[in-house]
Amino acid sequence: MFASFHVPPTLLIGGGSRQELVPVVRRLGGTRALLVTDATLMEEGVSQHFVSQLTAAGVVTAVHCIDCGSSSEQKVVEGNAAMRSADADCVVAVGGGSVIDSAKAIAVFATNHGVARDFVGENKVLVPAAPLIALPTTSGSGSEVTRSFVLEDRQRKERLEVASPHCVAAAAIVDYELTLTQPSPLTASVGLETLAHGIEAYVSRRANGLTNPLALACVKLVGQHLVTAYSEPNQRFARAGMSLAACQGGMATSNASGGLVQAMSQPLSAQLGVPQGVASAVLLPIVTKFSLRGSIPRYAAASHAFGAAKDADSDGVSAAKLVLALEELNRSLHLPKLREHPGLERDVFDALLPRLAADAMLNPAAQHNPVVPSAEEIVGLYREAW
Repeated sequence: MFASFHVPPTLLIGGGSRQELVPVVRRLGGTRALLVTDATLMEEGVSQHFVSQLTAAGVVTAVHCIDCGSSSEQKVVEGNAAMRSADADCVVAVGGGSVIDSAKAIAVFATNHGVARDFVGENKVLVPAAPLIALPTTSGSGSEVTRSFVLEDRQRKERLEVASPHCVAAAAIVDYELTLTQPSPLTASVGLETLAHGIEAYVSRRANGLTNPLALACVKLVGQHLVTAYSEPNQRFARAGMSLAACQGGMATSNASGGLVQAMSQPLSAQLGVPQGVASAVLLPIVTKFSLRGSIPRYAAASHAFGAAKDADSDGVSAAKLVLALEELNRSLHLPKLREHPGLERDVFDALLPRLAADAMLNPAAQHNPVVPSAEEIVGLYREAW
């Protein structure tokens, strides 16, 4: 079986790299930009900094705001209207994973006619998107380097995932200094999403020689830096480490596939409004424990990379220690169980379990897990996560 590998043609990473936005836009031929962001970043002045930077360089810039933490299909439709109105020839995304996913969709639908549902799945986007430059302000999804985007269909309570080489950003600028204002709870949840990407990409049935070193490097960096980034938000070395980890995890999972954590977390977000990072954090130790028997040597390697296992430990011991380390990590970062999610009632959760499990089974990532689950097993895992 062959492997493919898709990443942005231009990737700048490190403190201060955000100052290269204008040169990157110019290299891509951009003269009129649509900057996609969210209301919080606008209020904090982060987005306006880039608008001013572009405008001063002669790049006419319009702004489109999405809802914080949400990549809705409706906001993308509005974004495409804003892009046409501004006669924009490129898109700049400043924000977290939801902002970048929304910007990717806007860039794709600027050149491809249709609605998101027409493109769900693999390689249905046939026309190159408008040039997109992504600047992440969180260290989580790694969307700035992936070949996919996810949109929420709020009416049907579904998350629509579109994957294609044409969804890859033209450039990613990963400047950890943009993450220094991340609140600690967000640092924790998106950091666990990064860790899930690294672990699941490494044990995926589609793992390959290009993704393996990225996945393990991601796991190692999270083990070294997440707790510090959470407890000492201004610790620049830890923030830099987590930004790099998110980037590596995004490249690994995008090109190898996620697993059962990805498949199960998306229905939790769509149906119950649980943030993707929180869902990933709750599910990661539970799904890892369930999946160990399918790939003990690989989970053992991930355990060593994370720092949970000792050199003398057998593969079985090392893999088991990874589960214990993940459980302890959730406790130390004060990540809630599902029952602690605001507004989530047990009777509603129980009633939705068959739908949650069915949606998870439909996600291709479930089939790439080391142990492919049945719907009944997924229901049991959701109950354990409660």
